[in-house]
Amino acid sequence: MAKLAVAIAEEMKLPADKIAGLRYACLVHDIGKLAVPAEILAKPAVLTEMEFALIKFHPQQAYDILKEVDFPWPVADIVLQHHERRDGSGYPRGLKCNDILPEARIIAVADVVEAMASHRPYRPALGIEAALAEIKAKRGKLYDPRVVDACVSVFEKGFTFAADGDHRPQESQPGHLH
Repeated sequence: MAKLAVAIAEEMKLPADKIAGLRYACLVHDIGKLAVPAEILAKPAVLTEMEFALIKFHPQQAYDILKEVDFPWPVADIVLQHHERRDGSGYPRGLKCNDILPEARIIAVADVVEAMASHRPYRPALGIEAALAEIKAKRGKLYDPRVVDACVSVFEKGFTFAADGDHRPQESQPGHLH
């Protein structure tokens, strides 16, 4: 997901410093899931309302962990906002449009595309085409139009996840984070 988010940010011509902060936020964006029981995260069925409420709390949990870290970027705020949506339907705060940090808007799109393209305990991978169709359909409603356009563009230019179908970050090279 970090690889895609960075590619989107580069396509959008974000400054290198913002891209560096985005990369770090991507790497820790789901750290709050440490507070969610593993049996809920790996449940091969639809979540109950209470289970989903626990999942929805993970951005706040992540924020509470990361706010104490002295990053040169607003990593904790980016992570807190990565499930916010343009129309206010996201969580945890129901932020809208420009109240959501640009980096969080990028993670929102990259996270959805990667999640849909990957296998989950409750469903098989849906594929890149379905993921791109989803973000295009909700472009301007849930997702920032500039981010959606940049995401579609990077795939049109040949972006792929790991060639072996493994969507985990590739091994880091010295001095480079994926």
